Amino acid sequence: MEIVVTGRHVTVSDRLREYVTDKLSKVSQLEPRMQRVEVLVSHETNPRQAKTSERVEITCRSKGPVIRAEARHDDRQAAVDLATDKLLERLRRAHDKRKVHRGRKSPVSVAEATAALQAPLVVETEASDDDTPDLFGAVGNSPIEVREKVHLSAPMTLEDALREMELVGHDFYLFHDSETDMASVVYRRRGWSYGVLRLESEDEAPAATGSEG
Repeated sequence: MEIVVTGRHVTVSDRLREYVTDKLSKVSQLEPRMQRVEVLVSHETNPRQAKTSERVEITCRSKGPVIRAEARHDDRQAAVDLATDKLLERLRRAHDKRKVHRGRKSPVSVAEATAALQAPLVVETEASDDDTPDLFGAVGNSPIEVREKVHLSAPMTLEDALREMELVGHDFYLFHDSETDMASVVYRRRGWSYGVLRLESEDEAPAATGSEG
Protein backbone atom coordinates (compact mmCIF):
# COMPACT_ATOMS: atom_id res chain seq x y z
CA MET A 1 0.00 0.00 0.00
CA GLU A 2 1.40 3.37 -1.09
CA ILE A 3 0.90 6.44 1.12
CA VAL A 4 1.40 9.82 -0.56
CA VAL A 5 1.39 12.99 1.57
CA THR A 6 1.29 16.38 -0.19
CA GLY A 7 0.72 19.95 0.93
CA ARG A 8 -1.39 22.64 -0.70
CA HIS A 9 0.44 25.96 -0.23
CA VAL A 10 2.11 24.48 2.86
CA THR A 11 5.35 22.61 3.53
CA VAL A 12 4.91 19.12 4.93
CA SER A 13 7.77 18.20 7.27
CA ASP A 14 9.39 14.77 7.32
CA ARG A 15 8.21 14.37 10.88
CA LEU A 16 4.58 14.87 9.84
CA ARG A 17 4.98 12.44 6.94
CA GLU A 18 6.26 9.77 9.32
CA TYR A 19 3.41 10.49 11.72
CA VAL A 20 0.80 10.16 8.96
CA THR A 21 2.35 6.93 7.67
CA ASP A 22 2.31 5.43 11.15
CA LYS A 23 -1.32 6.45 11.75
CA LEU A 24 -2.46 4.94 8.44
CA SER A 25 -0.63 1.64 8.88
CA LYS A 26 -3.86 -0.05 10.04
CA VAL A 27 -5.66 0.70 6.78
CA SER A 28 -4.22 -2.33 4.98
CA GLN A 29 -5.32 -4.58 7.86
CA LEU A 30 -8.94 -3.50 7.51
CA GLU A 31 -8.89 -3.32 3.71
CA PRO A 32 -6.26 -5.66 2.18
CA ARG A 33 -7.20 -4.51 -1.35
CA MET A 34 -6.10 -0.96 -0.63
CA GLN A 35 -3.55 0.21 -3.20
CA ARG A 36 -2.96 3.90 -2.55
CA VAL A 37 -3.78 6.42 0.18
CA GLU A 38 -3.51 10.12 -0.70
CA VAL A 39 -3.25 12.68 2.12
CA LEU A 40 -3.65 16.38 1.34
CA VAL A 41 -2.64 18.93 3.99
CA SER A 42 -3.75 22.55 3.61
CA HIS A 43 -4.00 25.75 5.67
CA GLU A 44 -6.83 28.28 5.81
CA THR A 45 -5.47 31.82 5.96
CA ASN A 46 -8.77 33.41 6.98
CA PRO A 47 -8.30 34.62 10.60
CA ARG A 48 -12.01 34.04 11.28
CA GLN A 49 -11.39 30.32 10.79
CA ALA A 50 -8.35 30.10 13.04
CA LYS A 51 -9.86 27.28 15.10
CA THR A 52 -10.21 25.13 11.98
CA SER A 53 -7.30 26.49 9.99
CA GLU A 54 -5.50 23.15 9.49
CA ARG A 55 -7.27 20.81 7.09
CA VAL A 56 -6.41 17.19 6.30
CA GLU A 57 -8.11 15.21 3.51
CA ILE A 58 -7.56 11.46 3.12
CA THR A 59 -8.54 9.62 -0.07
CA CYS A 60 -8.22 5.83 -0.27
CA ARG A 61 -8.11 4.13 -3.65
CA SER A 62 -8.51 0.39 -4.09
CA LYS A 63 -10.21 -2.08 -6.42
CA GLY A 64 -13.46 -1.17 -4.71
CA PRO A 65 -15.11 2.25 -4.22
CA VAL A 66 -13.12 5.34 -3.29
CA ILE A 67 -13.21 6.14 0.44
CA ARG A 68 -12.69 9.67 1.81
CA ALA A 69 -12.42 11.36 5.18
CA GLU A 70 -11.44 14.87 6.21
CA ALA A 71 -11.08 16.95 9.37
CA ARG A 72 -10.14 20.46 10.51
CA HIS A 73 -8.38 21.68 13.63
CA ASP A 74 -6.16 24.49 14.83
CA ASP A 75 -3.34 21.95 15.21
CA ARG A 76 -2.13 20.10 12.12
CA GLN A 77 -1.29 16.87 13.92
CA ALA A 78 -4.66 16.88 15.67
CA ALA A 79 -6.35 17.27 12.28
CA VAL A 80 -4.49 14.16 11.11
CA ASP A 81 -5.75 12.27 14.17
CA LEU A 82 -9.37 13.28 13.57
CA ALA A 83 -9.33 12.46 9.86
CA THR A 84 -7.63 9.12 10.46
CA ASP A 85 -10.09 8.16 13.19
CA LYS A 86 -13.02 8.87 10.86
CA LEU A 87 -11.44 6.80 8.10
CA LEU A 88 -10.57 3.82 10.31
CA GLU A 89 -14.02 3.78 11.90
CA ARG A 90 -15.63 3.73 8.48
CA LEU A 91 -13.36 0.88 7.35
CA ARG A 92 -13.87 -0.99 10.62
CA ARG A 93 -17.64 -0.88 10.31
CA ALA A 94 -17.44 -2.18 6.75
CA HIS A 95 -15.01 -4.91 7.81
CA ASP A 96 -17.14 -6.08 10.75
CA LYS A 97 -20.34 -6.13 8.74
CA ARG A 98 -19.14 -8.28 5.85
CA LYS A 99 -20.85 -11.19 7.60
CA VAL A 100 -24.42 -10.18 8.29
CA HIS A 101 -26.32 -11.51 11.27
CA ARG A 102 -29.95 -11.26 10.25
CA GLY A 103 -31.35 -12.36 13.61
CA ARG A 104 -34.49 -14.41 14.18
CA LYS A 105 -37.00 -11.81 13.09
CA SER A 106 -37.79 -11.33 9.42
CA PRO A 107 -37.10 -7.94 7.81
CA VAL A 108 -39.76 -5.27 8.19
CA SER A 109 -41.85 -4.88 5.07
CA VAL A 110 -42.55 -1.56 3.41
CA ALA A 111 -46.25 -1.89 4.33
CA GLU A 112 -45.43 -2.40 8.00
CA ALA A 113 -42.92 0.44 8.04
CA THR A 114 -45.40 2.89 6.51
CA ALA A 115 -48.51 1.69 8.37
CA ALA A 116 -48.24 4.45 10.95
CA LEU A 117 -48.07 7.20 8.34
CA GLN A 118 -51.07 9.40 7.70
CA ALA A 119 -53.27 9.00 4.65
CA PRO A 120 -51.91 10.73 1.53
CA LEU A 121 -52.90 14.33 0.99
CA VAL A 122 -55.39 15.06 -1.78
CA VAL A 123 -54.53 18.05 -3.97
CA GLU A 124 -57.34 19.93 -5.68
CA THR A 125 -56.81 20.14 -9.44
CA GLU A 126 -59.37 22.86 -10.15
CA ALA A 127 -58.04 26.17 -11.43
CA SER A 128 -57.78 28.97 -8.93
CA ASP A 129 -57.96 32.69 -9.62
CA ASP A 130 -55.80 33.65 -6.65
CA ASP A 131 -52.09 33.17 -6.16
CA THR A 132 -52.37 31.12 -2.97
CA PRO A 133 -49.80 28.30 -3.02
CA ASP A 134 -51.19 24.80 -2.88
CA LEU A 135 -49.94 21.99 -0.62
CA PHE A 136 -46.93 21.37 -2.86
CA GLY A 137 -45.96 25.03 -3.24
CA ALA A 138 -47.37 25.47 -6.75
CA VAL A 139 -49.22 28.74 -7.43
CA GLY A 140 -52.41 28.79 -9.53
CA ASN A 141 -52.10 26.52 -12.55
CA SER A 142 -48.31 26.39 -12.52
CA PRO A 143 -46.92 22.87 -12.92
CA ILE A 144 -45.28 20.96 -10.08
CA GLU A 145 -41.66 20.17 -10.85
CA VAL A 146 -40.38 16.71 -9.93
CA ARG A 147 -36.70 16.02 -10.39
CA GLU A 148 -35.67 12.48 -11.16
CA LYS A 149 -32.32 10.73 -11.02
CA VAL A 150 -31.50 7.28 -12.32
CA HIS A 151 -28.47 5.44 -10.98
CA LEU A 152 -26.97 2.37 -12.60
CA SER A 153 -26.52 -0.48 -10.13
CA ALA A 154 -25.66 -4.13 -10.53
CA PRO A 155 -27.55 -6.66 -8.36
CA MET A 156 -25.72 -7.32 -5.08
CA THR A 157 -26.11 -9.24 -1.84
CA LEU A 158 -27.19 -7.69 1.44
CA GLU A 159 -23.61 -8.05 2.71
CA ASP A 160 -22.29 -6.05 -0.26
CA ALA A 161 -24.94 -3.35 0.25
CA LEU A 162 -23.98 -2.97 3.92
CA ARG A 163 -20.35 -2.62 2.98
CA GLU A 164 -21.11 0.00 0.32
CA MET A 165 -23.24 1.98 2.77
CA GLU A 166 -20.50 2.02 5.41
CA LEU A 167 -17.83 3.09 2.94
CA VAL A 168 -19.79 6.10 1.75
CA GLY A 169 -20.88 7.00 5.29
CA HIS A 170 -24.63 7.12 4.60
CA ASP A 171 -27.45 6.03 6.91
CA PHE A 172 -29.28 4.09 4.19
CA TYR A 173 -28.49 2.40 0.88
CA LEU A 174 -30.86 1.51 -1.99
CA PHE A 175 -29.94 -1.63 -3.95
CA HIS A 176 -31.29 -4.56 -5.98
CA ASP A 177 -30.98 -7.71 -3.88
CA SER A 178 -29.52 -10.51 -5.98
CA GLU A 179 -30.80 -13.17 -3.55
CA THR A 180 -34.47 -12.08 -3.48
CA ASP A 181 -34.59 -10.21 -6.83
CA MET A 182 -36.33 -7.33 -5.04
CA ALA A 183 -35.71 -3.60 -4.68
CA SER A 184 -34.44 -3.15 -1.13
CA VAL A 185 -33.15 -0.50 1.25
CA VAL A 186 -30.79 -1.27 4.11
CA TYR A 187 -30.70 1.37 6.84
CA ARG A 188 -28.85 2.06 10.06
CA ARG A 189 -30.65 1.66 13.38
CA ARG A 190 -29.30 2.18 16.88
CA GLY A 191 -25.79 0.98 17.66
CA TRP A 192 -24.60 -1.76 15.31
CA SER A 193 -28.06 -2.99 14.26
CA TYR A 194 -29.53 -2.56 10.80
CA GLY A 195 -32.91 -2.91 9.13
CA VAL A 196 -34.02 -3.88 5.62
CA LEU A 197 -37.04 -2.68 3.65
CA ARG A 198 -38.08 -4.66 0.59
CA LEU A 199 -40.56 -3.57 -2.08
CA GLU A 200 -42.99 -6.25 -3.26
CA SER A 201 -45.78 -5.85 -5.80
CA GLU A 202 -49.31 -6.71 -4.68
CA ASP A 203 -49.62 -9.06 -7.66
CA GLU A 204 -46.54 -10.97 -6.49
CA ALA A 205 -47.48 -11.13 -2.80
CA PRO A 206 -48.41 -14.66 -1.63
CA ALA A 207 -52.13 -15.20 -1.10
CA ALA A 208 -53.34 -15.70 2.47
CA THR A 209 -54.07 -19.34 3.34
CA GLY A 210 -56.53 -20.78 5.82
CA SER A 211 -59.57 -19.14 7.35
CA GLU A 212 -60.29 -17.45 10.62
CA GLY A 213 -62.65 -19.17 13.01
